[in-house]
Amino acid sequence: MFRQKWMQAVVCVLISLSLNTAPVYAQTMDTHQEPIPTPSLKITADAAVLMDAATGDILYDKNAHKQRPPASTTKIITAILGLELGKPDELVVVSEKAASVGESTIHLDPGEKILLYELVTGAMVKSGNDACVAIGEHIAGTEEHFIRLMNQKAFLLGARNTNFENTNGLPGKNHVSTAYDLALMARYGLQIPAFTSITRLKETEIHFIEPDFFMNLKNTNRLLWSYPYSDGVKTGTTNAAGKCLVAAATKDGRQLIAVVLHAPNRFGDAQKLLEWGFDETETLNIIQAGETIEFPAKNTEPVKAFAQNPVDISILKKDKEKLEKKIVWTRDESLPINAGEVLGAYEVWLNGGKLSSTPLYAESPVKQKGRLTNLLEGK
Repeated sequence: MFRQKWMQAVVCVLISLSLNTAPVYAQTMDTHQEPIPTPSLKITADAAVLMDAATGDILYDKNAHKQRPPASTTKIITAILGLELGKPDELVVVSEKAASVGESTIHLDPGEKILLYELVTGAMVKSGNDACVAIGEHIAGTEEHFIRLMNQKAFLLGARNTNFENTNGLPGKNHVSTAYDLALMARYGLQIPAFTSITRLKETEIHFIEPDFFMNLKNTNRLLWSYPYSDGVKTGTTNAAGKCLVAAATKDGRQLIAVVLHAPNRFGDAQKLLEWGFDETETLNIIQAGETIEFPAKNTEPVKAFAQNPVDISILKKDKEKLEKKIVWTRDESLPINAGEVLGAYEVWLNGGKLSSTPLYAESPVKQKGRLTNLLEGK
């Protein structure tokens, strides 16, 4: 009974969270209609993507939507749910099932007690498979229930070609994701301060409450040592998946996300993509949310129309001068005009393709003038 009530509460929380994830998905879908032409970068990955973290724009695409085993990059969504649906200081008691998980682990034993935040750290830094099962069981009662939440969360984020069968990325027949989907998940996770602080750790220690001891952990992501702009995120390796990496980096205030799957030289591939992105592309703010433009209404002073959303786009630096900005009025010029009424859209185009747009709304109401007013004004 307790678990059933707990699961109901978790689902309610997840529905609530979907309101927060919707803007991420909508923004992702409202970006480039035509992707940036793929550069001739020589990388070893079977599938790869480079995404601008701020805009969701795809800067590089190589089989970005091809389903592949994601290995331990799965732990990105496990960590996100652990941080969102639990509290950092919640005490977790390790089950026999969690302790029995093999491969990469933090060597959990049945009955051990540890805080939830420490388990998330162990999952992301040391890639503990056992930590992931413990997180799932603590949050949802069973790993199976937690896996459902993982798939729901991924879907809400726009990861439509992903299906998880476990919490940690161990091989499963239908345990698949894509480079694009993993970039979406990482992009969302990097908006969570606790997630970001964990993924940037080179080395750390976690504290077990019972028995009382500390365990030293060293991150499996070598880019944290070799690439000064690295924000970490997650490695993954299995025979089926090959070597995988979800990597983020921030330079001059701009953050990019690179994902490489089945990449013999995953660290080299990721760094090459990130450096190319910083060197050859840029993010431009075209219009800010709330910025106003004059709408040419009849028989009145110009009406102010405001942009609902900001328009930020990522493009090749060499294409900057080719951008076209268009204001498309969809409302006729007659009065009256109601506050909040859609008057048109602000659009950005490049090479004949629409990159992005935002609706333009009337800032305030404008009433139609009466006959007497028109006569007095000589109209």
